[in-house]
Amino acid sequence: MSKKKFSVNGSFKDSVNTVKFLTERKQFINNAPAVLPTRTDDFGVNKVAASLHPKVQNLVISRIEEHSNIAKSYYFKSTAPIAYFKAGQYLTFRLEIGNSVVTRSYSIASSPASALNGEYQITVKRISDGFVSDYILDNWSVGDAVVAYAPEGNMTYNPLRDAENIVAIAGGSGITPFLSLARAIDQGDEDCSLTLLYGCRTSEEILFKSELDMLSEKNEKIKVVYVLSHSEEKGYEKGFVGADVIKKYAPEGDYSVFVCGPGGLYKFLETELPKLEKERKYIRFEVFSSGKKKEESKEYSITVINRGTESVIKADSNETVLCAFERAGIYVPARCHTGECGFCRSKLVSGMVYIPEGEDKRRVADMQFNFIHPCCCFPESDLVIRIN
Repeated sequence: MSKKKFSVNGSFKDSVNTVKFLTERKQFINNAPAVLPTRTDDFGVNKVAASLHPKVQNLVISRIEEHSNIAKSYYFKSTAPIAYFKAGQYLTFRLEIGNSVVTRSYSIASSPASALNGEYQITVKRISDGFVSDYILDNWSVGDAVVAYAPEGNMTYNPLRDAENIVAIAGGSGITPFLSLARAIDQGDEDCSLTLLYGCRTSEEILFKSELDMLSEKNEKIKVVYVLSHSEEKGYEKGFVGADVIKKYAPEGDYSVFVCGPGGLYKFLETELPKLEKERKYIRFEVFSSGKKKEESKEYSITVINRGTESVIKADSNETVLCAFERAGIYVPARCHTGECGFCRSKLVSGMVYIPEGEDKRRVADMQFNFIHPCCCFPESDLVIRIN
């Protein structure tokens, strides 16, 4: 084996200084106390991180506002500072309903500035067979304590990615993130323009109409158009929010399209938005699960392996695996319920599941090694799943 010669540029004095420095540093480390002089929680960067991303937030319902018997707005306060958020984000709540432990996410309707004043607002609309929405609307009262996680979500305005003009398409209670954005624009916390196309069945179902009209009248950056699908009334567009309506009211030049609403709206826009011929980066959807097309219900069993213990629960083919966990009282961390956040990631040991088209947001490695997101998977056989 031949020897190789290396040359190092530098003087003998450099070598001496280096040895001296290393010796002094070692002595300093050896003489230092074994305890940190400052608690890590007291570091400025950690304080900021904890304030923006708390593990949990203990909130109290401060007031409730009813909207024509179709929805309610809940306002929350806390004795501790609450986490700041961007307009368009959501809060995830943890609830105990009977023997079930569930999580549900609701878009924040209040402006980001309200968080600085210690308040959040969400709006809950009653839906058919809504397991959680029915419970909230029938049971939550002023003074009740609730548990929420930090604000999350990516349907927010980003000037590096989005056009300065936003065309927002809302359906039903999907108005809430855009109400937050309109409030933020009016208060100067967001520097963009908003054209809001709000679709409802009838004018009686429009939420926050008086405030939206007020914001539109006082601020030239905010424009609101109401589109009614099941009634023809003066001053309203008739039909659905499709490409024709968007082109009619969209501003000149570049604009981004933000969408939030029920599943029917998403399905309709799948064929309408391509007609705009816009780059994909200019189209943003709030996280949403289209669910499984209803079919004859079948019952399967799921063997759940949880930290070394096993239990067997029943599951319906028309409900997600996560829903089966919740009904059985098995807690699994979950946030978005659409496969996006990955909190509920679990190992599918055996069995088959159905994932709706376009909703499989797993990493490639998770697909290869059979990890699933139970929140958007439907059982198609008996399953064995390891969680946590």
